[in-house]
Amino acid sequence: MKSKKEQRRKKSYQKVTLETKLLVVDQIVNGQLSRKVASKKYDVPRTTISYWLRIYSTLAQQKIGMSKNQEIKKLKEKIEELEFVKDFQQDIIADMELITGMDMAKKSLPKTLAKEIERKKKDRIKENGSMDVLGSLNKPSTNDLKPNKNNK
Repeated sequence: MKSKKEQRRKKSYQKVTLETKLLVVDQIVNGQLSRKVASKKYDVPRTTISYWLRIYSTLAQQKIGMSKNQEIKKLKEKIEELEFVKDFQQDIIADMELITGMDMAKKSLPKTLAKEIERKKKDRIKENGSMDVLGSLNKPSTNDLKPNKNNK
């Protein structure tokens, strides 16, 4: 055992080329080597390899990734698209509820969405002045509902 006065010498390492660094990182990322094995094979400390991996992942993200502003812009566009789809679906549900007289939204949707649909229904009634929102739609008459004698 070494005494306290005897100092431990740091191991010296040779400089590593960029090509070797990229090779090591590539082998680790692809699962061909572990950090420990790469450290022994290339005579490089594991902490240094971890540092290379951090740098490489940052560079790779910059190559294939997009800037934060581009990502925010793309996400905002996606939100607008989804809001449009949601509004369209709510319009259809509101129209169907007015036509059929059934409250489908209250039974099957979360309260917040059901309230939005109820608001749309009220707006439709105000716009058209009556419950006949889609006046051009032909509702079945009582004669259409009676069974036909020939179809018994």
